[in-house]
Amino acid sequence: MRLKNKSAVITGGAGGIGLASAEKMLAEGVKGILLVDLNEEDLKKAVAELDSDKVSYVTADVSKNEDVKKYTEKAVELYGRIDILFLNAGIEGEVKPITEYPEKMYDKVMDVNVKGVWLGMKHAFPYMKESGGGSIIITSSVAGIQGTANVSAYVTSKHALAGVRKVGALEGAEHNIRVNSINPSPVDNRMMRSLEEGFAPGNAEQAKKSFENTIPLKRYGKNEEIADLAVFLASDESQFITGARHVIDGGMTV
Repeated sequence: MRLKNKSAVITGGAGGIGLASAEKMLAEGVKGILLVDLNEEDLKKAVAELDSDKVSYVTADVSKNEDVKKYTEKAVELYGRIDILFLNAGIEGEVKPITEYPEKMYDKVMDVNVKGVWLGMKHAFPYMKESGGGSIIITSSVAGIQGTANVSAYVTSKHALAGVRKVGALEGAEHNIRVNSINPSPVDNRMMRSLEEGFAPGNAEQAKKSFENTIPLKRYGKNEEIADLAVFLASDESQFITGARHVIDGGMTV
């Protein structure tokens, strides 16, 4: 019951990591979870799968100020406070060299992956200050540590999150608001299916094997493994950890 009496908001809540994290947070006694995502049907399926009266949802575009304001206000309305904010929403963009990368897609990736995190912190900070603190967790990537050709927007966005994390941790410290990131290697979910096809159209399985060969443990991470780390960072067991980058990559960046 590591999260007893805590409330949580998970953006990208209908996706693989978001859903696995919600399930584990419920098992750890969280008093309520608000799932945030773009598609209402996906959110309804996620809520049905979790099958708990502690789970609610709201549709929102995390890159839009009014939508982020809406979901933070909804969480406070439901639970009275926000103890855990898991800023997990993200998109992969396209697989193309810089010279061919569509400007509109670059802007969209940066808006969702970076601005979405910045807005989440902007709107949650006042509530967390008022209630005595909280834990903010950002889903980043090994792409925020090293480069990969042909995914310039994604790599740039994940590097930018290091700056948001550090500033958030410094500004939040006096209010007991902790800000940390999770930086996974490839995880076995929808996003990697999209990237595999992008890197090797019509031969995605071979792309998967190539990615796995860059990981010393020779496999992708699992949604549940990322969720385990998110739960630790959400809990009081990590109360002296802030501003930190938590790599979970099977040795990929070694």
